[in-house]
Amino acid sequence: MPSLEEELFPSTPGKYKIERSYYMNRSLHRCFSSTSSMFLWALFLIALTASYLSFQSFVDSGHRYFAASWGGIQWEKQVRDSAQIHRPNGFSVLVTGAAGFVGSHVSLALKKRGDGVVGLDNFNNYYDPSLKKDRKALVNSRNIFIVEGDVNDMKLLAKLFDVVAFSHVMHLAAQAGVRYAMENPQSYIHSNIAGLVTLLEVCKNANPQPRIVWASSSSVYGLNEKVPFSESDRTDQPASLYAATKKAGEEITHSYNHIYGLSITGLRFFTVYGPWGRPDMAYFSFTRNILQGKPITVYRGKNQVDLARDFTYIDDIVKGCIGSLDTAGKSTGSGGKKKGPAPYRIFNLGNTSPVTVPTLVNILERHLKVKAKKNVIDMPGNGDVPFTHANISSARREFGYKPTTDLQTGLKKFVRWYLSYYGYNHGKFVN
Repeated sequence: MPSLEEELFPSTPGKYKIERSYYMNRSLHRCFSSTSSMFLWALFLIALTASYLSFQSFVDSGHRYFAASWGGIQWEKQVRDSAQIHRPNGFSVLVTGAAGFVGSHVSLALKKRGDGVVGLDNFNNYYDPSLKKDRKALVNSRNIFIVEGDVNDMKLLAKLFDVVAFSHVMHLAAQAGVRYAMENPQSYIHSNIAGLVTLLEVCKNANPQPRIVWASSSSVYGLNEKVPFSESDRTDQPASLYAATKKAGEEITHSYNHIYGLSITGLRFFTVYGPWGRPDMAYFSFTRNILQGKPITVYRGKNQVDLARDFTYIDDIVKGCIGSLDTAGKSTGSGGKKKGPAPYRIFNLGNTSPVTVPTLVNILERHLKVKAKKNVIDMPGNGDVPFTHANISSARREFGYKPTTDLQTGLKKFVRWYLSYYGYNHGKFVN
């Protein structure tokens, strides 16, 4: 029977051959020698394995550093390049929600005039993400880099501020929609409150602190019946969870302004519409259903009164956003410590000309050359309000805000985009 050493080191041509004749008194020594050899080999194998695992961990870490969705040398270069300013006294702006409806338009307008722009978007599936991806492609084509990430990711936000000393933040990321709050209330808390606080925490600790402009909503006016809605009107009667989160955002931003010296401007948008818009909005879904021959639901208010909205074209909203950025005063804090009072402002951005929903439908019918099949029903208690009407005197006085696009003109531009984007020709889908 072969010895243990022969099993470990078998006889092979050209190799050592173990002698078979040993004295009996060497048996014990051989046993200890064999055991020692095994122990040494075991140590060697353990060390080799540990070295391999350490090396593999190093390689994996390096791979993650270079290939992660954010972080790494190439990623940082993209962020810096996108933030490059190409005009005298220009801004470097972090735009959250940059693949969204308003965010993509604002990003393009800022870049066009020479500001540095870096986008952030989480590309959630509240509506078809392919539309957001197409907006991203459009924005990318203008050399704007959009980081895929969430405003609740404090490490990501801190890294962005570490790479670029942003002069301004345009915070447009939010969970939108009044009715969806009844289905998924947690998403509104996550995005509109927790996400806002996370962003403010990073901004307050930045050095220098950026100036912040963010999207509130006309929904904060809630059950207010005084028209037109003015910034000084009461906003303590929200009609929906969405409105409540936006009102909470106004209170939260005020506290960060007061405690940490952050310059903050809140914008109350009134029913924004136009090309690249949100599919959940009434004008968008009406267009889709009319073209497909499906009925549309038109809500009526109390006593069969038509609902009315202060529809505001996207280009006018963009002008208001940029005007707010241009006139925002400096933040006064540094590293989380306030050094003096900083500006806190709220503005309405609307069109000042409310239009009833039936009139909206009539305009769409004319542009689409298709008659709508209408189901007219009473408005359910889902958080919607019967009318909105903006007083824009504050925005006009502060930065010359003046909307120029009426609903007839704006819907014509939207329909032209819709037919082109979705491949319609004379009411038929051709893609």
